[in-house]
Amino acid sequence: MLKLQKNNLILLCAFVALWFTSCEGLFNKEEERHALARVGDNYLYAEDIASLIQKDMTPEDSTLFVTNYINNWASRQLFLSKSKINLPEEKLAEFDRLVSDYRADLYTRAYIEALVLQAQDTAITENQLRDYYEREKENFKLNEKLVQLRFLGMPSQFLDMDGVKAKLRNWKEDDKAYLDSIAVQFKKIHFNDSIWVSSSRVVEEIPPLTAANEANYLKNSQFFELQDSLEVYLGMVTNVLEVNDTAPFEYVEPDIRQLILNRRRLNYVKKLETEIIDEAIKKKEFEVYEQNK
Repeated sequence: MLKLQKNNLILLCAFVALWFTSCEGLFNKEEERHALARVGDNYLYAEDIASLIQKDMTPEDSTLFVTNYINNWASRQLFLSKSKINLPEEKLAEFDRLVSDYRADLYTRAYIEALVLQAQDTAITENQLRDYYEREKENFKLNEKLVQLRFLGMPSQFLDMDGVKAKLRNWKEDDKAYLDSIAVQFKKIHFNDSIWVSSSRVVEEIPPLTAANEANYLKNSQFFELQDSLEVYLGMVTNVLEVNDTAPFEYVEPDIRQLILNRRRLNYVKKLETEIIDEAIKKKEFEVYEQNK
């Protein structure tokens, strides 16, 4: 592995840093390229590493960075050279093909993505979402229980716990208003019982609930009270959907939106592929020759 003397490295780092800060001037006039290292016929130049040196690096950090970079570069070059000598020709040809395919894939993918971003229609109406849901409803089966509930967590020494229980159960407008007004006294709250939540998420939010006991508490029209060493958790379950039930529209709406966008993207890419081939044929840039039988 390539080794450099410390004094040479310090000078090298100073030069690279100076080169980096004066790049604009160097690009405006012809300058001799300054090599930092050589392995065989391959050179590592100052401009290859200049942009990698951060302005907030200390001289010691810069020295260490340049040392490691040069040694890693040299190691890769030496291994590459040895591999080209020692690997079988068919293996080298296979790797060259893979590299070529990968480079072409990178370029074409970036170009296609740029075209898609420029042309993609991201507007999706409520009717489009619901139409898709109705057509594909059989594909939206739940693999986890969903619940609608309201719950809160409060200190175990809370004074008016019975009053809070009653209001969380009744849930009339004045009950909601009262609990909202004292919400700052609760450790956790979730009052929007129109939202579907996965049972695993509820278990995460309420520590005394576990995968083993949640079936006893997350039941339709179930009021529960659970306690750990610090807090009391009160909850009122208003609705439950079990595994293999059809997922509600509201729960899968984000997924449907993404599915529609993905389908639009695929259709647009297919259209692009057809158009670019048709255009090349018209311009006689693309021909398919008869194969010998």
